Amino acid sequence: MGISSPGIGSGLDVQSIVSQLVALDKQPLQQLQVKASGLNSQISAYGQLQSQIANLQTQAANLASAASWETMAVSSSNSSAIVGTATSAAAPTSFSMEVSQLARAQSAGSGVFATGSSVGTGVLKIQLGTWDKGEFTSASDGTAVFSPGASSEVSINITAADDTLAKVAAKINAANAGVNATVLHDASGDRLLMRSSTTGAASGFRIQAVDDDGNNIDGAGLSRLAFDPENATAGLALTQTAQDTLATINGVSVASANTTFSNAIDGLTLTATQVTTAPVNVTVSRDTTSARANITAFISSYNALNNALSTMTGYNASTKTAGTLQGDSTAVGLQTALRQLVGSLGPGGGAFSRLSDIGVQFQTDGTLKADDTKLNAAMTNPDALKTFFAADNTGTASDGLATRINDFASGLLDPSGIFTTKTKSLQDAVKRNSDEQTTVNTRADQHQTQLLAQYSRLDSNLSQLTALNTYITQQVAMWNKQSTN
Repeated sequence: MGISSPGIGSGLDVQSIVSQLVALDKQPLQQLQVKASGLNSQISAYGQLQSQIANLQTQAANLASAASWETMAVSSSNSSAIVGTATSAAAPTSFSMEVSQLARAQSAGSGVFATGSSVGTGVLKIQLGTWDKGEFTSASDGTAVFSPGASSEVSINITAADDTLAKVAAKINAANAGVNATVLHDASGDRLLMRSSTTGAASGFRIQAVDDDGNNIDGAGLSRLAFDPENATAGLALTQTAQDTLATINGVSVASANTTFSNAIDGLTLTATQVTTAPVNVTVSRDTTSARANITAFISSYNALNNALSTMTGYNASTKTAGTLQGDSTAVGLQTALRQLVGSLGPGGGAFSRLSDIGVQFQTDGTLKADDTKLNAAMTNPDALKTFFAADNTGTASDGLATRINDFASGLLDPSGIFTTKTKSLQDAVKRNSDEQTTVNTRADQHQTQLLAQYSRLDSNLSQLTALNTYITQQVAMWNKQSTN
């Protein structure tokens, strides 16, 4: 098949003619493309609004949470000695507290062993419990008495004749007997240091030795590691007694095995960090810091949403451009509904009826602004604020403002809410627009094919006529020449 180029035979600019005719067919594409761009911009705008509604719901949910209004704070007149934390179960109160001693663990140490020497063989029996009398009381009133605790006695076998202090310490620590063993090295040799794993008077320990040398209390062989003053052993020497933290609250004695009092007062945990020299005043009160922060966060979130809606639905006179959602009834309706809801009355019968009562006012541009002085004054009445924002009466008009806003936002974000349905509608419109563009292109392509075929036939016919005309002209010229001769 030969190469064909329409227009060569006739001299017509067929490609240009066809291109211009097809361009006329494709003129609707420009309008469709502009419309598609607008639809995609609207989808993007609704996505942005959906995100901001979700943020507003989060802030409203914080304000609607009863727990956020029940946070308690603990202050201490001497935070170097006593600090505290409180849960919502704590009641506002104030009391005096003094600390006479802090909890500590029992400690004991051995005599000096030659580095690397054997300590003897046998069994060490470790028992946790409480010591009384003797060295364990300030009065040293008689022979020490040990009262075993609830934990079972732990036996540790020291069977190797070459077991050093380090190996014995490792076996003690591995036994989890409630004591920790450490080997101390110095110029004179090695010592075994023993300490209770926890503090408190009940964390004292007794170590009895069953010494293979036949004498369990002579301070020789394995009995050098015993600690049993009740039975006059000559092993480890006491370096620190186990004791509770002792304190008074309003003059009433309290004790703790550690430095924390978690059950002395409901909902309150107190921690002693040092012995006091004077009474410490502790005050438990409502902590409005987080609630105030929640109100500020809600205002910021609402303002961001309001500004976005205003920009999207408005007209910028300086740039002479319309917002992405100008004239969109859904967006305009949403903005109106939000403003009405935020400006509506709270539950009846409370100290506060509207946001303006707590110092939060609408501005001319539709945003909210807090009057710090008035809001701070309102924060002194947290129960009334809790009712205004967080009252929950199962979707009735008596619900708190934040509860209603949370429910409203939840409905908007529901799978059947306006964001889902509106976005689906816009996506369907984009799909229809795309189909229309495809149809226009298809028709234009078909028309182009038809035009090229038609002009190819015309070109062929004109080419034949031109050839015939040339032949006749040549013949006439020859006849004229012959007749002249």
